[in-house]
Amino acid sequence: MPQDNNGYLSPFSTRYASKEMQYLFSAQNKFSLWRKLWIILAEAEQELGLPITDEQISEMRAHVDDIDFDRAAEYEKKLRHDVMAHIHAWGEQCPTARPIIHLGATSCYVGDNADVLILRDALQLIRKRLIAVIRALSGFAETYAGLPCLAFTHFQSAQPTTVGKRATLWLNDLTLDLEEIDFCLSTLKPLGCKGTTGTQASFVELFHGDDEKIRAIDPLIARKMGFEKAVPVSGQTYSRKTDSRVLNALSQIGQSAHKFANDIRLLAHKKEIEEPFEKNQIGSSAMAYKRNPMRSERMTALSRFLIVGAQNGAMTAAEQWFERTLDDSANRRLSLAEGFLCCDAVLSLYLNIASGLVVYEKVIEKHLREELPFMATENIMMDAVERGGDRQELHERIRVHSIAAANAVKMEGKPCDLLSRIAADPAFQTDEETLTASLSPENYIGCAEKQTKQYLAEVIYPLLADNEGQTVQAQEINV
Repeated sequence: MPQDNNGYLSPFSTRYASKEMQYLFSAQNKFSLWRKLWIILAEAEQELGLPITDEQISEMRAHVDDIDFDRAAEYEKKLRHDVMAHIHAWGEQCPTARPIIHLGATSCYVGDNADVLILRDALQLIRKRLIAVIRALSGFAETYAGLPCLAFTHFQSAQPTTVGKRATLWLNDLTLDLEEIDFCLSTLKPLGCKGTTGTQASFVELFHGDDEKIRAIDPLIARKMGFEKAVPVSGQTYSRKTDSRVLNALSQIGQSAHKFANDIRLLAHKKEIEEPFEKNQIGSSAMAYKRNPMRSERMTALSRFLIVGAQNGAMTAAEQWFERTLDDSANRRLSLAEGFLCCDAVLSLYLNIASGLVVYEKVIEKHLREELPFMATENIMMDAVERGGDRQELHERIRVHSIAAANAVKMEGKPCDLLSRIAADPAFQTDEETLTASLSPENYIGCAEKQTKQYLAEVIYPLLADNEGQTVQAQEINV
């Protein structure tokens, strides 16, 4: 894409979002959809008895995509109205159809209905990207279902889990997001053609009060657009709560992605798991040894933008006055397009990272074994009780030994000697060799491996099987 270095270019167009998503929000797609909607309106009116000819409709069909944008811009400069500008520009290409273009409609007929079609296509693309990420993460979870690792609560060492079980937490968030996208798609409805205040007054005139024909035009237009029905009632526009619902669903994807990316950044700091790193990639201009988690950092940055975008939809929906006000228009041009472009970029990054995660098993094991003595103390205490010890006394002794061992690690930099301290205490009636032999990481992961495999088998694999044909090309990530 040629770049104008003297003017602003959106990073979503030049750096982040896919060509597929960019096209959906392009001028070409938008105004081609306007023309298709005008054809749908003419077809519906013809079928309901208005004097519109096949020749007029054929002429319109012949000029759906060959839009003269320069001519439309000339008209808009003169008329100060984008819809009328495109009607006039198209009318020059379709002189026979010109008299019946936009008959009985208001601007929102093409504006809002085109937006609904774009929303549907964009949601379906986002859905495919979600499925691709879920598929990649499921493979990762399966591979590492049984690999013990140190778990964290409050980012402090906690009872062990497995790498695969942790991945199921990321997966489960994405399945919730998929449910929201599916809900948006299942409830999305076009505006239909209801006129300037939603009363269909123009069609009362056109159809001479024929109630049957007036009632028929909205369902007919909706079916021609690929929907079962239009919104039941409206002012001039469809309810902006639809936009709010969609932007909230995108925000939730941002929330899931942000959590995943932050987890990867923290794990990279601990040198346990890293995002993909190219052979010649430079991590820092100053520190040549560094492997900064740049993709995950970009993912959190874009996710943050995506999360706060939901507020635009909420405020716009709340601000609408009566049957129509125009303070939604400029905001929606930005919030809807950039929300989807951002979500597209976030999921492209997510897929790239999830498909190439690097796991350092020896480091994971080292960190786990450093903490296992502390985590094993409950089992050690119970075993000592079985040998005749007093549970309360043993608990106090373990508390004292644990604090002393932790202080030696933190304040003196020494290795953890908790097992040695316990073995030297006659109250426990054991030796260090026996204690060390009991510290197998697999003994402390609970049902983590079983939970992972069960979750994959019962939730993820059926989901992927139901969406086997939902594929999307992975995007090249520039870092």
